[in-house]
Amino acid sequence: MSLKKVHDDQPKDFKFSEENLKKADEILKKYPEKNKKSAVMPFLYLAQRQNNNWIPLVAMKYIAKLLSMPYISVYEVATFYTMYNLAPVGKHFIQVCTTTPCLIRGADKIVNLCKEKISPNQNQLSKKGNCSWIEVECLGACVSAPMIQVNDDYYEDLNEKSTTEILDSLIKDKPLKPGSYRGRKNTSPEKHKNLNEENHA
Repeated sequence: MSLKKVHDDQPKDFKFSEENLKKADEILKKYPEKNKKSAVMPFLYLAQRQNNNWIPLVAMKYIAKLLSMPYISVYEVATFYTMYNLAPVGKHFIQVCTTTPCLIRGADKIVNLCKEKISPNQNQLSKKGNCSWIEVECLGACVSAPMIQVNDDYYEDLNEKSTTEILDSLIKDKPLKPGSYRGRKNTSPEKHKNLNEENHA
């Protein structure tokens, strides 16, 4: 996404909804008044969820005022962590883990499928504007590699066929069910699945 496009998408103002103001008050109760700036990370997350999964500059300035801290300090936190999106993303935001366990199991093929089906570049909206993708570091599901995270959901134990089906479902706005695509329950060994099937035969 070009810098001009990012600039064009920036809203002129931002404030928490009534629901998020209540959540913000509950978050602040967890910190002493003198340390209220420690709430910056959950506040950024609230702003992101409220604003179609990305954080505009005005939201960072708003949070800075709420927490009585310099705007640049909020900006530093927002730009440091990859969990915060600072430009518009798709309704279906696909994060592809390419850390070693996933890469060994074929994450590079998943990246190529995203380039083919979603957009040739990371952080670029699809033609329909409802999907975007990005490479990320470990998402903590190494045992079920390779995997992707779509918004809040994990799709695990993937291969080219299952990934193609999942991406096609997202493009059509009819997401397939998340979870293991080899029938694994949680992180149990695949043999456990076979034993269960034999016991119930």
